Amino acid sequence: MHALTKDLNITDRLSQQLHFILETDKLKQVIRRNFIADASRRENTAEHSWQIILITLTFSEYAKEKNMDLLRVIKMLTVHDLVEIYAGDVFLFDEQANVGKYDNETLSAERIFGILPADQKEEFISLWTEFEHRSTQEAIFANTIDRITPFLLNSVNGGQSWTEAGVRVEQALNRLNIIEQGSDDLWDLFLQLIEVAKNKSLLV
Repeated sequence: MHALTKDLNITDRLSQQLHFILETDKLKQVIRRNFIADASRRENTAEHSWQIILITLTFSEYAKEKNMDLLRVIKMLTVHDLVEIYAGDVFLFDEQANVGKYDNETLSAERIFGILPADQKEEFISLWTEFEHRSTQEAIFANTIDRITPFLLNSVNGGQSWTEAGVRVEQALNRLNIIEQGSDDLWDLFLQLIEVAKNKSLLV
């Protein structure tokens, strides 16, 4: 339990939930490789989580699956990066760093969601697993938004994280091909952004 709850007359359930909320505040301290749009600094994971939820609300009309459960997409995007509190952010194009990523994040999911009451732990782990396995149309669209967002930012901030890592066009096409499964319109946008990046020499 969090130290704060010792001074409060609340149920064990609310105590667990408060502990979870305060623990997840640490997501604001996780720095990602990607830069924000004006290239002034790197973003943190909490900012990324907020932005992909906002973009989902804005771009939901472009999903291939017109009858998808938008709330479920938002729930997945809300919880899926919380594992980075303990596992850290892994750059999409760093092949070596991605080795063992799923196992590390699975342990982190058990740890962070284990703070919650059992029913909420089960729900949040289920959402996280659904996202990771891309097992539903909702998970596919959630992954689509998660992938295209940093690509969009790199397209306007000079591609700093790309040039630092020497990201190649082939890598981008291979690692972001989930976008094609989630949205025809966003896949077309992505391909156009690829061409812009090539013309500006942002991708190798």
